[in-house]
Amino acid sequence: MKEIRLLFGKPVIRDRSKLLSALRELQSSHGCIVQAFDADKVVSERHLIYAAEKAIDAISDCRNIAKDPGVEIMRYASGERQIERALIMGISDSTERIALILVSFDNGCQWPDSSELSRLIELDGQGCSFDGETVKKVFNISEEEMEAVGEDRIEELVIERVALVDTYR
Repeated sequence: MKEIRLLFGKPVIRDRSKLLSALRELQSSHGCIVQAFDADKVVSERHLIYAAEKAIDAISDCRNIAKDPGVEIMRYASGERQIERALIMGISDSTERIALILVSFDNGCQWPDSSELSRLIELDGQGCSFDGETVKKVFNISEEEMEAVGEDRIEELVIERVALVDTYR
């Protein structure tokens, strides 16, 4: 049984490498998949949940490309087949807000408590709030596409790219 939890907020640890180290430690101590994204590039909760489900299905079917499950989720979330290009969805030292995904797809996960999570992320109650121009650039969404479907359908364009990851060879 898989369960997915999403958190949005400001990173408590501003240094990227220290934050990534803390995330890896959390992952290994709790048996959950933990991955951080730059929240400006996440269009919706549906976007990350769908990417996580696709990644877990790929892992279950031995079709995954990345060895690390969190990176496989990032690969799907980015709409990219290549891991190197998918890393654009990740955090940097200049990331202001993060989207943190925690995934359990076996029974070995012990969810971290709020005090553990508060050392990593300061929840800000804003949920998903992306930057449209950043999303267009990251997902290569053209002006023609935007004119055809409208600004309010950007989520569908991103979800379509997530869905098409498996078709790229």
